[in-house]
Amino acid sequence: MSLKDEIRAQAQSLGFVAVGFAPAGGEPRWGADLAAFVAAGRHGAMGWLADSVERRSAPSALWPAARSVIVLAARHAPPGPTPGPGQGAIAAYARGRDYHDLIKKRLKALGRWLAARSGAEVRPYCDTAPVMEKPLAVQAGLGWQGRHTLLVAPGAGGWLLLGELMTDLELAPDPPDPGGCGACRACVAACPTGALAESGRIDPRRCLSYYTVEGNGPLPEPLRPALGNRIFGCDACQAACPWARRAVGPADPAFAPRPELVAPDLGELAGLDDAGFRALFAGTPVKRVGRDRFVATVLVAIANGHRRELRPLVERLRDDPAEPVRAMADWAASNLGGEGAGEL
Repeated sequence: MSLKDEIRAQAQSLGFVAVGFAPAGGEPRWGADLAAFVAAGRHGAMGWLADSVERRSAPSALWPAARSVIVLAARHAPPGPTPGPGQGAIAAYARGRDYHDLIKKRLKALGRWLAARSGAEVRPYCDTAPVMEKPLAVQAGLGWQGRHTLLVAPGAGGWLLLGELMTDLELAPDPPDPGGCGACRACVAACPTGALAESGRIDPRRCLSYYTVEGNGPLPEPLRPALGNRIFGCDACQAACPWARRAVGPADPAFAPRPELVAPDLGELAGLDDAGFRALFAGTPVKRVGRDRFVATVLVAIANGHRRELRPLVERLRDDPAEPVRAMADWAASNLGGEGAGEL
């Protein structure tokens, strides 16, 4: 076996479903595209993007000693049945253990093995560092970026979580995947807010995932009806992708959803205090948004679903100590039973 073959086998034994190799020099257009994205204001409140354009231009800009990048993907379970009336929808990747922790642990294990095997220096990354993960995955031959901007990997399909192991080893890069979306526009049509463009670009300022996960302000009022009963993230575009339904093999059990997060009751969620929120979402990606932002989003979902039986709870939350909660409770109270809000 070549060293690359050994690395693939070791990575697969750790639970990764796709492995590819890319040079650490990146591509010139990455930095230019990101700079244009930021200059147009499309990064919204994600100031960390604006602050890291240069470092994201290439892996070697982050770590000058890097010569190669091993790009790896794990697969989580798809969303499953749509939650019913009065229940919230949490993005599929966020209903179980935090993928950052799980993948980083696997990357470190792979790194220790590679260091012992070859004497190489290695550095693991998973989403929290300024790394252009999806372009790197494409360059490493894992697949292509679909019109929804997510990675599509033939065989592995969609519902993927990425990680990278940079090394000072010179490893031959893998050839790019020749596939693509063709004439398919399913994800563009499925986006509830029109955040996706035909060209494969996204405007996060219209994206429900951005507002419920990354944004630091209230969901704009014109977009609130489109939220439906989504309370963290949005799977609409990926669920519409034909490739996401062609994954080979089962989802990784390490990312299995917690039963209590598959279709949680909106009334119970809206009633959470800070301690209750932390207890329910400990060890999951949801915890990062904090109780106040989360409950504010839940209140929008309550109004969208016309949950009139929850009006007493909504009225109490109009006096909540947190301003985001008070603001959305006021809006929800005025819209319960009103026009223009419907559960998706």
